[in-house]
Amino acid sequence: MKKSEGAVKIIAQNKKAFHNYEIHERLEAGIELCGTEVKSLRQGKVNLADSYCKILKDSELYLIHLNIAVYVNGGYANHNPTRKRRLLLHRHEIDKLATKLKLRGFTLIPLSLYFKRGWAKVELGLARGKRKYDKREALKEKEASKSVRDY
Repeated sequence: MKKSEGAVKIIAQNKKAFHNYEIHERLEAGIELCGTEVKSLRQGKVNLADSYCKILKDSELYLIHLNIAVYVNGGYANHNPTRKRRLLLHRHEIDKLATKLKLRGFTLIPLSLYFKRGWAKVELGLARGKRKYDKREALKEKEASKSVRDY
């Protein structure tokens, strides 16, 4: 297998998402970027922490509050670090997501950002927020499994 045939280079992961949300479904989407954003991504200067997805005008899916740092050598052509970025999905996928987001109370959050065959991709998670007691219970289970594994 050649390097370009399926190589995935992970840029960033949203580790807090698994603590704050229950992930029910995952999907992959392309992301529309400008040139300096791609160069900044290749340097790994991105923050997924507070970002989320929303369906805006004309049934288009946008990634909001994704912070891609300004490219140092960009000059006058630099981008706005927190602009809305359009996600690339088929119309029927967006329609299916829209019904799930409206009816069932889900949230669409980015889980990871990576390059696949040279294209920037984002893995999205259809998630429902955890309550405080759910988070505590998950931590207890994790601690218990860790202690059993150590002995």
